[in-house]
Amino acid sequence: MEPADTRLSTTALAKKLDIPAQQLFATLRDYGWIQRSGETWVLTPKGEFEGGTYHNSRRFGRYVVWPEHLEKHPLLAAIESNQRISAAAMCRYYPPLHARQINRALAELGLQQHSMLGWQLTAFGKRLGGQPAESDNSGAFYVTWPHEIIDHPVIHRELTRQADQVQPLAAADELAPDLFAAPVDGAGSRTGIDGHTLSSALQARVCNWLYLAQLAHACQRALPTEEAFHADFYLPAGSIYIDCWDDDTPARELSARLHRRDLYRELELRHVEVNAADAARLDETLGRRLLAFGIRY
Repeated sequence: MEPADTRLSTTALAKKLDIPAQQLFATLRDYGWIQRSGETWVLTPKGEFEGGTYHNSRRFGRYVVWPEHLEKHPLLAAIESNQRISAAAMCRYYPPLHARQINRALAELGLQQHSMLGWQLTAFGKRLGGQPAESDNSGAFYVTWPHEIIDHPVIHRELTRQADQVQPLAAADELAPDLFAAPVDGAGSRTGIDGHTLSSALQARVCNWLYLAQLAHACQRALPTEEAFHADFYLPAGSIYIDCWDDDTPARELSARLHRRDLYRELELRHVEVNAADAARLDETLGRRLLAFGIRY
């Protein structure tokens, strides 16, 4: 076995191979050499067979290291590093996300913008290597990116936020730390991407979804009643109230929400309820319900 100080972290190995670290992590996962366990990557028996071991760092904890000669392994040497990728291809590196979510995140960062013809490149996106493309099937426009964009610190941070992944702190060896997941303060409140303060993880997901869908919304909007009742969200376009129903809603809050439900019906107000089970598929659930009210995103 090689001395510990000559073995390479996965990121260091990626540099040797001249490929993005994210690409190598995904490739090793696809080969079955490593797998995700909570917040860290761990070796599989196949990865151990290929020479993978662990290094313990007082600062960064335990992480996977590889023998230096692995850069000549035929499976790794065959990895292409110069191909371009689209939002759909980037889903491989952020499995919880759909291409439309990645496209929205890139648009929110100012790399592209949506039009009637599809996704179009901005000047900032062009600076990061974006190139316009057109679908052979539909004729819709989209943008392709250099493969190394998945290692861009800001883009990786934002897509990690959307995937709700928590990455371990690991400066030069593993993936970049997660700066997202709706930051939580000491009182348990969360902050959405748009700066709104939310009281639950479900509300944070809904708020971020509305923001990335470019739907103007208010938080804790008062209902048009003499009593002081507030909806979790309000969309002025369409006059739609949205409430989030968490599984662990306290009895007092549950009673207030049930009363609000009665008020919506009594006053014939447009309203949508989002349950905890909807959190992972808001495009299919919340999006479909808003579409029924004529709201397109």
